Amino acid sequence: MAESNAARRYLDPVVVSQLETMELRARLIVEGFITGLHQSPYHGFSVEFAEHRPYNPGDELRHVDWKVYAKTDRYYIKQYEEETNLRNYVVLDTSASMRYAGDSELSKLDYGSYLAAGLHNLMLKQQDATGLIGFDESVHTLRPPKATQGYLRQLLVTLEQFRQRDATEQRTNAAAALEEVAERVERRSLIIVITDLFENIAAHDDLLRALRHLRHRGHELIVFQVLEGQTERQFRFPDRPMLFRDVETGEEVSLQPAQLRDHYTEAVEHFTETFRRSCLEHDIDFAELDTNEAYDTALMAYLNKRSRLV
Repeated sequence: MAESNAARRYLDPVVVSQLETMELRARLIVEGFITGLHQSPYHGFSVEFAEHRPYNPGDELRHVDWKVYAKTDRYYIKQYEEETNLRNYVVLDTSASMRYAGDSELSKLDYGSYLAAGLHNLMLKQQDATGLIGFDESVHTLRPPKATQGYLRQLLVTLEQFRQRDATEQRTNAAAALEEVAERVERRSLIIVITDLFENIAAHDDLLRALRHLRHRGHELIVFQVLEGQTERQFRFPDRPMLFRDVETGEEVSLQPAQLRDHYTEAVEHFTETFRRSCLEHDIDFAELDTNEAYDTALMAYLNKRSRLV
């Protein structure tokens, strides 16, 4: 039991942020999640690992699992299906607003990057092909889906590069970016969008049109809205005059948070519910994530979606 609890610690974003490398984060998030699955009502979900078969003359040496050889003194080949179960893209918002941390110990981009790392690892363990797209005002990075475990390191390096990018005044234009994704991703895929949905209210209709365009092209969709719950959902700032600055536009406004809190939270709830209903109408999965909460909500949403597709 102590070992299981230790593994589940790595669903905590703060614990994950303290790990030294992205590879370690990706591995331990998934190990913690799988441990939790075995102890939960969702134990029926299976996470398939690549199978091995004995080496036969003519097999390419690059497919030999040398770790297995070191343990058994026998040659085994990692076996992958020619056609993977599912093609996935993780589409991550890297704009300036995603650098916000609020009361959390990590920013929305940190949280989203670690979630993406865990998703990539989980997908590859199921022999699914997985790719990565980064965007702000437009798509700036596209890594095509592959199903080999060795590809994970390339994806994790890219995620780390996203976190290190200079995001000064990089605005969000999710609608334009997703329209570009719809044009560039030709084969039917599961597309997982990780964003805070922070852009001009007038642009939200454009964003929904872009999501509908992706559905029209045959893609399956999950949208994860990542926010810092205390400040961005509940507006829990100190009750004193404060200066707020838009990290994307530089616009500043001075106000007393208590005077605006009720109006703000009502507006956030109204927008979220409207967006949720629009997604539901077009068979798009939508989930709210809090940077202070564990990763299992998002990973479970992915597995639920996957179970309906394969």
